[in-house]
Amino acid sequence: MALDRDHVLRSAAALLTRKSTATMDEVAKAAGISRATLHRHFAGRDALVRALEALGIEECEAALDAARLDEGPAVDAVHRLVREIEPAAALLAFLYTENQLFEGDGQNQGWARIDDRIAALFRRGQRDGEFRIDLTPAWLTEALYGLLASGAWAVSEGRVAPKDFTYMIVELLLGGARRREES
Repeated sequence: MALDRDHVLRSAAALLTRKSTATMDEVAKAAGISRATLHRHFAGRDALVRALEALGIEECEAALDAARLDEGPAVDAVHRLVREIEPAAALLAFLYTENQLFEGDGQNQGWARIDDRIAALFRRGQRDGEFRIDLTPAWLTEALYGLLASGAWAVSEGRVAPKDFTYMIVELLLGGARRREES
């Protein structure tokens, strides 16, 4: 029987987003495979985390495409982006805490592509007068990441209803990012 790699990765993601310290034994159990089978495909936790990173980047890029960031007002594009990225938010929250992914020269260039696309959205919103210009696009991008991670954790802990995820993130982010008419 062939290993369903996608099933293993999604099982690992589901477990690690709830319990970031889960062992490889626990990951194997969650995926319904033996520890030996898991180790044949992922030599250790680092290899598994790197595979989850590739999945997370793939899901982010698909969400960015689906959100059609260049269409309509930037505010509307932010709404679409948060809605599209929601299914991957818990995985991203886990990945953000994995420091080895963001240290040194070995950083996956997928993260830079994602950063560039989101920052471009905020730059467009600033250029079009929708967003404040005193907050850099890089900062707005980081703020969005932090809100996505916090929202994912709050939903997974049952402190926030899943149906409120997009609304809460967009309202808090845009409440601070929107340009106000000068009085």
